[in-house]
Amino acid sequence: MTTSYDAPRRTRPGLGRGLVAMIGLLVVMWVLELVDQATRNSLDPLGIEPLSTESLDNVLWAPWLHGSFAHLASNSLPFLVLGALVVMDGWRRWLVTTLVVVVASGAAVWFLSPPGSITLGASGVVFGWMTYVMLRGFWTRSPGQIATGVVLFLFYGGMLWGVLPSAPGISWQAHLGGAVGGVVAASLARPSRASASSW
Repeated sequence: MTTSYDAPRRTRPGLGRGLVAMIGLLVVMWVLELVDQATRNSLDPLGIEPLSTESLDNVLWAPWLHGSFAHLASNSLPFLVLGALVVMDGWRRWLVTTLVVVVASGAAVWFLSPPGSITLGASGVVFGWMTYVMLRGFWTRSPGQIATGVVLFLFYGGMLWGVLPSAPGISWQAHLGGAVGGVVAASLARPSRASASSW
């Protein structure tokens, strides 16, 4: 004899909660940049320096620091929107995805960037979240997530050219590593047989 029942479905954060959380992170990032500018770029050494063992732990800090207010401003809107979309999959999924993306982006910078350079900024995270949102639906088989990914690709797919070498001062290495990390994180989002995505 077998007994089956439907497990209670966990409530996931809505878009509003995701936006509030990302606004909170952005406030922290803007405060850090204010401190950096007020102290003559004293936080910039926390960026990633290629092939420097002393810089390895900076992989975790560099995405939250920026080289200028203009640099941070250019990342703020996509960070807000894409981060909120990832949060809608749940806080644990957001944390796992973000960690995978940060490490993958940082590793690409550490191995591939020109010697003597220092890389800062959230663009690698943005690229990782973007590829995650674009592709997760193909693993979760969620029609809503597939549709979201397709719409995102139609509007922002051109950004993916940023994984290729382009203008000086733009870290295509961070973009490439982040994008690869997003694909890996999306593959990890495959639900178990006992669960399914809710949107």
